[in-house]
Amino acid sequence: MENFLMNFFRIKEHHSSIKREVIGGFTTFITMAYIIFVNPNILSATGMDRGALITVTCLASFIGTIIAGLWVNVPFAMAPGMGLNAFFTYTLVIGNGASWQQALGVVFLSGIVFLLLTIIGIREKIVNAIPISLRLAVSAGIGLFITFIGLKGMGLIVGDPVTLVKLGKITTPLILGLTGLVIITVLEIKNIRGSLLIGILATTILGIMMKQVELPTAIISMPPAISPIVFKLDIKGALQISMLGAIFSFMFVDLFDSVGTIMACAHEAELVKEDGTIDKIGKILEADAIATVVGSLLGTSTTTTYVESSSGIAAGARTGLASVVTGLLFLLALIFTPIIGIVPVFATSPALVVVGVYMFKNVKNIDLKDFEVAVPSFITIVTMPLTYSISTGISLGFISYVIVTVAAGDINKIKPTMWIIALLSLLNFIVTGH
Repeated sequence: MENFLMNFFRIKEHHSSIKREVIGGFTTFITMAYIIFVNPNILSATGMDRGALITVTCLASFIGTIIAGLWVNVPFAMAPGMGLNAFFTYTLVIGNGASWQQALGVVFLSGIVFLLLTIIGIREKIVNAIPISLRLAVSAGIGLFITFIGLKGMGLIVGDPVTLVKLGKITTPLILGLTGLVIITVLEIKNIRGSLLIGILATTILGIMMKQVELPTAIISMPPAISPIVFKLDIKGALQISMLGAIFSFMFVDLFDSVGTIMACAHEAELVKEDGTIDKIGKILEADAIATVVGSLLGTSTTTTYVESSSGIAAGARTGLASVVTGLLFLLALIFTPIIGIVPVFATSPALVVVGVYMFKNVKNIDLKDFEVAVPSFITIVTMPLTYSISTGISLGFISYVIVTVAAGDINKIKPTMWIIALLSLLNFIVTGH
């Protein structure tokens, strides 16, 4: 068995060992296992069955990560993406009034488009056509949006008919949520791996002690059935013209997420060639797209490559064996659904705030001295939380970039692909009426 693993994953060729790969895979799982709790809490706001979502989140993470491990042989893990699940719930379903079945259809179609663009090699043109500052602004804006959702989930921010939002009343769930936020923050400061997972579990335990959370009836059990959501996607409903903007927004965000994560992890994983290109990037993106399509069939939002993979890489992971270990741990988590099922929103909300902080950190790399990109980037960032819509922020950012650049007399800076992207964004507003 040892020889088979060494040869299949070319472990010696990657200057690694089975022990290092196992430790790396376990480390990656610990740092991203929070998604098992967070994803069902976000998506269940659409009316989807929460128990089924727990099972599907584990299955989608297992399948995507196993594909990356066995097919691509890279130490990258995949799971339903943060930001993309918020887009699914709060923009597409709650904001635009789509059914969750239609939203799954949109995810499916965006995955197909992503896969086709990757196979025929157009993805590079799309990435290169969009200024780096705008790409960073999308990530920062989603970070603010997720943070807003986290603060709302804790009860720190509530609605107000006059000022739109205001500070919420002090309640036990709010105090517990803020305590969880402090725990996660301190653990992050101390560079403790798995800080989000530890914070969620600690807050849940405090909730049990404060009688805000009911104890589970069992520790392990068979996972909840996925029948309420599996294969329930409405592709025909997603093919409406009004859904066009959402399809491309999902595709854009997934593309930025994946490319950014791959670039961030590639150097340490020793995937960068001498000419600066990243080895296997096309295959990694294809795996990402396939995982998204499979995830939509199972019943979850876009599956993407996780930057938490870097923690496993830092621990020594260099091959797909680490991803196989991570994937198997997601599968093992299925039998612990009674524990997962009791985790309340106020326990997962602090994790959203911290994830938002990490995504917003990209704003430091935006060239705010250059107003041609600073203004569109700022518009992208602030309109996401203010309009409660990721796709609106992306579209306004693309359109404003073209308008500002043309008005400044620098029309030659705009690449042909960017014109198409901006026109599609404008068409989205015209068709949807907002």
